[in-house]
Amino acid sequence: MQKPLYIKGTKDCPQVTLDCENQIFEISGRSLPEDSAQFYAPVEAWLESYVKSPNSITEFNFRLDYFNSSSSRKIMSILFELEKIAKTKNAVKINWYYEESDEMIKESGEEIRSIVKIPFELKSYKAPVVVKPKK
Repeated sequence: MQKPLYIKGTKDCPQVTLDCENQIFEISGRSLPEDSAQFYAPVEAWLESYVKSPNSITEFNFRLDYFNSSSSRKIMSILFELEKIAKTKNAVKINWYYEESDEMIKESGEEIRSIVKIPFELKSYKAPVVVKPKK
């Protein structure tokens, strides 16, 4: 079994968790890396190896608050790699999470869903309400 890949998120780079054993496949946060190719290179390499011997079910979660155009190209590259799993007897599903008031992320998900040929579900969530204590 492939070793997990964990990349800690920063204010400009998403958190990445790719873990076969625990069946966690997720990219979350903001994706504005200075060099998207360099940031996503280990993710793409991990996935290239993973698709050769994937779990019977791969459920991949995208929980992005924002991403730039160079990140968008890398996200598409990841999804095209995941499409290879769908050509085997193994299942793959994409969950695209967006805050219910975030039309941009929702529309991005809708556009991506129209391009990829794998099950792709859009899932909205309510942002937590932050209550400031009274002074």
